[in-house]
Amino acid sequence: MKKIVIIGGGFAGAHIARRLQNIYHVTLIDTKDYFEFTPGILRTIVSPKHMKKIQVLHTHYLHTTKLLRGEVTEFTAQDVFVGKKKIPYDYLFVCSGSRYNTPIKEKNVVLPNRADSLRKAHHQLESAKEVLIVGGGIVGVELAAEIIDFYPQKHLTLVHSKACLMERCDSQIQNYVENYFEKKGVTILYNQRLETKLGKFLLSSGEEVKTDLCFFCIGISPNTELFRKHFSSCLNERKQVIVDETLQLKGYPHIFVVGDLNDVAEEKTAQGAEKQAEIAVHNVLALEQKQKLESYHTFPKVMVISLGRFRAVLTYKQFVLTGFLPALMKWFVEWKTMMRYR
Repeated sequence: MKKIVIIGGGFAGAHIARRLQNIYHVTLIDTKDYFEFTPGILRTIVSPKHMKKIQVLHTHYLHTTKLLRGEVTEFTAQDVFVGKKKIPYDYLFVCSGSRYNTPIKEKNVVLPNRADSLRKAHHQLESAKEVLIVGGGIVGVELAAEIIDFYPQKHLTLVHSKACLMERCDSQIQNYVENYFEKKGVTILYNQRLETKLGKFLLSSGEEVKTDLCFFCIGISPNTELFRKHFSSCLNERKQVIVDETLQLKGYPHIFVVGDLNDVAEEKTAQGAEKQAEIAVHNVLALEQKQKLESYHTFPKVMVISLGRFRAVLTYKQFVLTGFLPALMKWFVEWKTMMRYR
């Protein structure tokens, strides 16, 4: 039986493991022992109990997959290494995702990488009077909306380096969100960057921003460090992994790179990762059966941007819907997704 190794248990890795576990000998390597619905993690900063709704142990849905909790330290064209443990493979799926990072290491700075880190910051948020969010993309906007929805008495400042929020979105969406924040008393500082000096948060204008707690929602990077040793030529200038249309690593047809870390030109979303995973699954089966491989093509995606519990913005191509109905739809997608893993 062919050996399949999957690095990463997010949307792509979990999907691949579920699809292949009854066909091949599958090993899933993950730094955590659970699947997490990442679009829902921001709610945990204001409601820690929400974490139980968006996490499920890998053992609950992967009954025949070998699960290995740990961090991959290296991989070659034949083997994956977790510390000193060597795991040989016939096919490898690298689905290690992406993360936020920042050179700022102050104790009151939080990165929205996982629900667990946000949950731990809940008590800091409860006691904070002044809250600062750096980054006015979708994550920064959703996080700001969660906080101001649960804690309307807090003063929230949003710093963004561009002239408008969520610059890749339609102007109708931008205006709706900006008007919503204005009504909620959120201070938005445009065309500004942030740095720290002697423990102070300073704007590029030189002005100091007073805050009790800061969330950094910028600087997202693909987790591609594993490629630097043996596959550095497969990285582009943005440190993304270069793949063929079939999602295979350039020059290595038995290695698939799926999700946030590859160079597919599209908005990196959970639904995109799952669609890529399905194409990769099809292609590994096609390789075994000596059939034609399928190319991955980007597609228009429905996007729902949450503005707290009861309001959201839905966009699809040129269509925009705002209010309670999109919020209800996002909740339904979360519930439906988690039911597949329970």
